[in-house]
Amino acid sequence: MSRFFRSGDDSSTESSSEEEELYSEEEEEEEEKDESEEEDEDEDEDESEEGSSSDEEGGKKSGAARFLRGDDSESEESDDDAPKTLKSAKDKQIAELESTIDTIEKRQRIGDWGAVSVEFDKLNRQASKISERGRTPKLYIKALVELEDAMNETISKQKVTPKKMNATSARGLNAVKQKIKKLKQDYQPQVDSYREDPLDFLASEEEDETPMPKPKKTKAEVYTDQVDDDQEGFATVGKGGKTLLFTPESIFKHLRGILESRGKKNTDRLEQIKVMEKLHEVAVTPYQRIKVLLTLVSARFDLGSGGSASMPLEHWKAAEKEISIMFEVLESNPEYVVIENADEWDDDEKPPTLQPGEKYIKIPGSIVSYVERLDDELTRSLQSIDPHTSEYIERLTDEGSLYNVIFRGLLYYETLAKDSSLQTPQDSLNRIVMRRLEHVYFKPAQVVKILETDAWKPVPAEVDSTITPRGSIADATNLLNVLCNYLFTNSEGIIRARAMLCQIYFLARHDEYYKARDMMLMSHLQETIGSFDVQTQILYNRTLVQVGLCAFRKGLVYEAQNTLQEICGSGRQKELLAQGVMIQRYAQVSPEQERLEKQRQLPFHMHINLELLECVYLTCSMLLEIPLLAQTGSSPDIKKRIISKTYRRMLEYHERQIFTGPPENTRDHVMQASRALAAGEWKKATNFIHSIKIWDLMTNADEIKAMLSKQIQEEGLRTYLFTYAPFYDTLAVSTLSSMFELEDRKVSAIISKMISHEELAAALDQVASTIIFRKGVELSRLQSLALTLSDKSAQLIETNERTLEQRTQGTANAFDRRGGQNQRGRGGGQRGGRGGARTGGTGQRQAGGTQFTGGVLGGAVRG
Repeated sequence: MSRFFRSGDDSSTESSSEEEELYSEEEEEEEEKDESEEEDEDEDEDESEEGSSSDEEGGKKSGAARFLRGDDSESEESDDDAPKTLKSAKDKQIAELESTIDTIEKRQRIGDWGAVSVEFDKLNRQASKISERGRTPKLYIKALVELEDAMNETISKQKVTPKKMNATSARGLNAVKQKIKKLKQDYQPQVDSYREDPLDFLASEEEDETPMPKPKKTKAEVYTDQVDDDQEGFATVGKGGKTLLFTPESIFKHLRGILESRGKKNTDRLEQIKVMEKLHEVAVTPYQRIKVLLTLVSARFDLGSGGSASMPLEHWKAAEKEISIMFEVLESNPEYVVIENADEWDDDEKPPTLQPGEKYIKIPGSIVSYVERLDDELTRSLQSIDPHTSEYIERLTDEGSLYNVIFRGLLYYETLAKDSSLQTPQDSLNRIVMRRLEHVYFKPAQVVKILETDAWKPVPAEVDSTITPRGSIADATNLLNVLCNYLFTNSEGIIRARAMLCQIYFLARHDEYYKARDMMLMSHLQETIGSFDVQTQILYNRTLVQVGLCAFRKGLVYEAQNTLQEICGSGRQKELLAQGVMIQRYAQVSPEQERLEKQRQLPFHMHINLELLECVYLTCSMLLEIPLLAQTGSSPDIKKRIISKTYRRMLEYHERQIFTGPPENTRDHVMQASRALAAGEWKKATNFIHSIKIWDLMTNADEIKAMLSKQIQEEGLRTYLFTYAPFYDTLAVSTLSSMFELEDRKVSAIISKMISHEELAAALDQVASTIIFRKGVELSRLQSLALTLSDKSAQLIETNERTLEQRTQGTANAFDRRGGQNQRGRGGGQRGGRGGARTGGTGQRQAGGTQFTGGVLGGAVRG
């Protein structure tokens, strides 16, 4: 190095001697520490300082070289003007420390706590570098105390000031608070002496300062594994080559280091998990085990904190097992409770003890949050697995163990709720009850009973539930009623609405249609569902579909079609039921919206079969629309009414086909059955409907097919009467009975109902068992077309007049050939305005008003 070839200039003897002393101290420290990084830093500082001194010595050149000006001529002129002073490395570090303290004070005065937090981190690094030489700078202690006072003053002002600081400053203030709280533990003696007498503390000699212990374990912070006997003498070592053995006394120190590095960049989460697994093995007291388990489960959940990636399977199973172990520890040590409103214990040296007058040692944590996160991670995992593989079935078996964890969590919160001194939040209990309800509401009763039986097996005999006592729940319906009634009583808002929807879904799933319908109507959720979150709206749609399917199984075709119309008529069943993402044409969907949409998707085992749903909807629409089409075709004076626009469009498209082959899918079967039913071939329509294979997915497929056959027979009879009534004077009931294979009483009942609803212009002769049709009421085909043409012509004239008035701006009378006589305006004549009543087109049309005044078409209309 250059310092060994230093010239013997008298002017720099003092500075060189000081530097040699400083260098000797540094070399001794380097030899003690054996740290290659600090050696490089010290050598760089030596070279920079010695380079400056050698430049100064080399500046005195002899001969003509003194008058030559090079690239550094300006620096040489400045050196000639003023003598250059040399600063040691320690002085430079103190100057940097003062500069940083000055920056913190400036940022603090303007309230920029985000910048204060950044500068405070820089100040801590500088102070730790100086402290490595054995002394803690007094300026640092002073800055630490003043910053704490300013922080406390700012916090007290924020409590009484209505104007809140921005989010960046608030985060910075909170970060500074946490850092000061930690640093005070290391510098507590210096802080106390400064607060007692600041002047005396700053005026004391530097030699009197208490030297801080050298942090020789800076490299030992890298956690390594303990040497086990079964590892054949091998051990994992850190960067410093040292192996750290975990002991019960060092557990809290390791946990604090892991918590501080959590969330930071370049953090090896898997390594932290391995460390905490070792800590759990050496933990001896219940408090140590609980703290390690809480931190370990949180670290495992961090592995699945990405946007799309789910939690690894082995870590999910490990987290589920560790939560179960934590429940066992808490049950065997009732004096320890994990609760949300507990204060954090800051002392890492000694654990908390039970004080006189206290019954519990409170540990901060949220069991319900862990249970919810475990449930969410299972759902995300099922979303990412192909449902048609065996892997999905294997993953689905974990739902049983998850339900056991939810059940144990509910029992634990019930135990806490028994003691009012703990002030257990009711919301936590409601959330975990809701999770339990969401795992049983869509399942058959037999599966729910198995889940409940398996959940009670690992529970100790002395533990019981107040909401659902052991052995009191005989069946799944009773369990659903108990859970829902508890949430109705103790919750409100979204949880209460979701509980009601779950109960309605369960009732409809088990063919309790009238109870489900009454609950749905009394809840009035259809009026307020738009104000709820998306997940609740999806549950509402699923419940609505399930009620419609229940009505269909009961044979209530009209109610089923009316219920399913809102979902199936939109053409977005997949999206509304969260069973797939619809890619709409010309739709601009951002990646964020697409990601959120995929996160809302339900796992495959919760899906409602969309093909079955479409089949039920189209079948119900067929049974209602075909008689309606026959009725309006024979009586066009009746206002046309459309029940299902979706079905009408499909039927019109099918009728436009030149050639129709045999049916291939559900839609083709229903369309061809519709054509057969409209032609009176009810047996052919029945065969088409029965040949749909999707009915086999229903539990009582034979009963469903028998119900459909009966419905097709009845609607075929009504369609036949609507179509062929104008061609009959009388018709025997026995003829209809043999034609549609119905009982005479059933045929008479259908005809009586049609006559009472004024759908059929006829009378029923019960003595002769015949139908007597009234003539002159039904119009012929030619009369119907003429009336239709007349109505459309009148609408065309009204549209033309309206357009004419808009263009002429009130001068419409200028085109009146009668010179203003019988001025009519738009409402003239006997119509009384555009909205005047019409008698179905059968009455005599009067002169005046909006009618044709000449021409072939006008004469035809008048005639």
